[in-house]
Amino acid sequence: MNGKNIVLIGGNSGIGKELAEALKAKGANLFLYSKSGEGTTALDTTEDFSDIPGLPEVIDGLVYAPGTINLKPFHRISISEFQQELDINFLGAVRVLQACMKSLKKSESASVVLFSTVAVQTGMGFHASIAAAKGAIEGLTRSLAAEWAPNNIRVNAIAPSLTDTPLASALLSSDDKREASNKRHPIGRFGTPADIAKAAEYLLSDDASWMTGQILHLDGGMSNLK
Repeated sequence: MNGKNIVLIGGNSGIGKELAEALKAKGANLFLYSKSGEGTTALDTTEDFSDIPGLPEVIDGLVYAPGTINLKPFHRISISEFQQELDINFLGAVRVLQACMKSLKKSESASVVLFSTVAVQTGMGFHASIAAAKGAIEGLTRSLAAEWAPNNIRVNAIAPSLTDTPLASALLSSDDKREASNKRHPIGRFGTPADIAKAAEYLLSDDASWMTGQILHLDGGMSNLK
């Protein structure tokens, strides 16, 4: 990763922060953005834009990490809530990808990492809005991987299960909840930011130079094991 230009959207908390620290330690040149702008450049991906301030001329890696957790029965999810989840999880990624496309194409070997969820492959109650938004991400991942392969741009996504981040704090707010979450996963525990960040780091690296169009199910066995 030494000397590579990596753009990380959502780099000030959770998985994004963990990944940023790991990439910095390996000598990457980081360009960090978040909605709050805390320790990063401010960027609200739910607003329309064509340019992103401060981007490098050449982008070797792009990570879009913003996400949501809005678990409700389907009949209680308003159209505006569906739209909000799409704006943050999917359309925000689209805006960023379009703004970064020219710089990605200038790299000799660029990598894009997006984020899905285990709930896309594994039907889960009360996950309708997030599963729909992240399902769009999976379709986008495969389509862009095909379209951008001639430009030597790889596009992959990670589909985690529950991970111990600020976004998931309400789901892990007590010992009982944490123990129940551990038991739901065949491997016996929920995820950590480091688990997911290491996978993202791999996808950004030259070690993954033959991987594109893939959804990496990093979920403690949740999607395939019983």
